[in-house]
Amino acid sequence: MTAADALVATVVEARRILRGIMGADAYERYLEFHATHHDGHPPMTEREFWRDRDDRRDRNPEGRCC
Repeated sequence: MTAADALVATVVEARRILRGIMGADAYERYLEFHATHHDGHPPMTEREFWRDRDDRRDRNPEGRCC
């Protein structure tokens, strides 16, 4: 592995971690979960997913800073 390959791998992994921390990968995780647990029922669109997620958070606030 060259230094450039190592740098690219580090950046890719850092991006994956940051997306997880920020919740940006939530829709992808939802699709993976849905595929294994909800056969025969289409998943929400990405827009529906984010709207539903925000609505649930507004109805049930948890310990968040903002």
